Amino acid sequence: MLDKRKFFIDGKWVDPVVPNDLQVLDPATEQPVAVISMGTPADVDKAVAAAKKAFATYSRTSVEERLALLEKLLEVYKRRYEEMAQTITLELGAPISMSRAQQADVGVGHLQGFIDALRHLKNRETLPNGDVVLREPIGVCGLITPWNWPINQIALKVVPVLATGSTCVLKPSEFTPLNALLYAEMVEEAGFPAGVFNLVNGDGPSVGAALSKHKDIDMMSFTGSTRAGIAVSKDAADTVKRVTLELGGKSPNIIFEDADLEDRVAGSVLECFNNSGQSCDAPTRMLVQRSVYDKVVEIAQRTGETQAVGDPKQEGEHIGPLVSDIQFGRVQALIEAGVAEGARVLVGGPGKPEGYEKGYFVKPTIFADVDPNMRIAREEIFGPVLSIIPFDTEEQAIELANDTNYGLAAYLQTGDDARAERVAGRLRAGMVHINGGPHRYGSPFGGYKQSGNGREGGIFGLEDFLEVKTVHRP
Repeated sequence: MLDKRKFFIDGKWVDPVVPNDLQVLDPATEQPVAVISMGTPADVDKAVAAAKKAFATYSRTSVEERLALLEKLLEVYKRRYEEMAQTITLELGAPISMSRAQQADVGVGHLQGFIDALRHLKNRETLPNGDVVLREPIGVCGLITPWNWPINQIALKVVPVLATGSTCVLKPSEFTPLNALLYAEMVEEAGFPAGVFNLVNGDGPSVGAALSKHKDIDMMSFTGSTRAGIAVSKDAADTVKRVTLELGGKSPNIIFEDADLEDRVAGSVLECFNNSGQSCDAPTRMLVQRSVYDKVVEIAQRTGETQAVGDPKQEGEHIGPLVSDIQFGRVQALIEAGVAEGARVLVGGPGKPEGYEKGYFVKPTIFADVDPNMRIAREEIFGPVLSIIPFDTEEQAIELANDTNYGLAAYLQTGDDARAERVAGRLRAGMVHINGGPHRYGSPFGGYKQSGNGREGGIFGLEDFLEVKTVHRP
């Protein structure tokens, strides 16, 4: 079992102020694979003090100096790429093929996207009225990241901090802390000055709240549940610090009758199941035009029946377990609610897949004939569960799509380009994917309504970590 009890503070690996061990479990076996320490507000104080001290000098570094450090970090990450993929598979349960192709890849893609954006960022510009606007690093940042796409969110928060000249304290999820500790090793190896990047493990009520409330933290960047995002915002309010949030989703996927049904329905089902459904932007509400409803249901069922579940350490196309017993329980409760409320089970259902009694495995599940008021149509499930809902008209599709507290992503399948533009313009979501269009590195990621505020990635992600100063001259 790995011993990962130390924190990274002020350029050194240090013991916690108060020993407090937590075992990290392999979700495929439910067996411990590592032990970490859970931090306290005292550990946060040490890390924030180091970040504050480092900001005094790091904030004055040139763009060229920071680009050189980021290029070195990219080099280190690429060299240790397989190590990162294996680590994420171990603690998250993502299949190793998926970890290599997606989970670990984001650490390269986002870093390159920020490097490209930094080269084009205007830190000084003159307005038409003659005043000068400067963009300056915001200060000490508290970063709280989730377990579902761990390096994705770490890269989307840590890299813009490093790129803009700010400093940070990172609290990763206690369910998947090992990849964050590995990333800390990479930052250290790349040669960033002591105190610029700090890491303290812990849970939300202790370490997370201590960061959000801390008087010397200038900005909080949080990714996780809407409930926890509200708590971060409230904790940060007393010190009026900037808060950016990337929260939950219940993304609609509108299937019009003129779409390439075989391709787009099958692709949509697999996208919903990707990462065992543990993605905030997953297309979990499939809204289908009634004229092709039966055909879509047949394709979805056929596709769902081919979705394999398997050992995450084995190569191949399959999904792995959920991350924890807590998450397993939440997903099971909502699947059972779908059955109880009368939705038709096409694939899957409650319980574990046959042969997977150990581990947090669930059956990939598809419900048809879902009423928009059912819990499975309204609550974020965060597991491989798809709800299919019929509609009659374009107007009704838009109304159903927007009938949610969330607004992270939306998906749209149609053969009519004019309709695609028209409908995309009316969807209340931060991102709209048309006919399988992917999210690309360097583009802004974020949502409307209770899906959060702020944007991550590329130039928009850098701007969230910058203050704007106006210089007025005679």
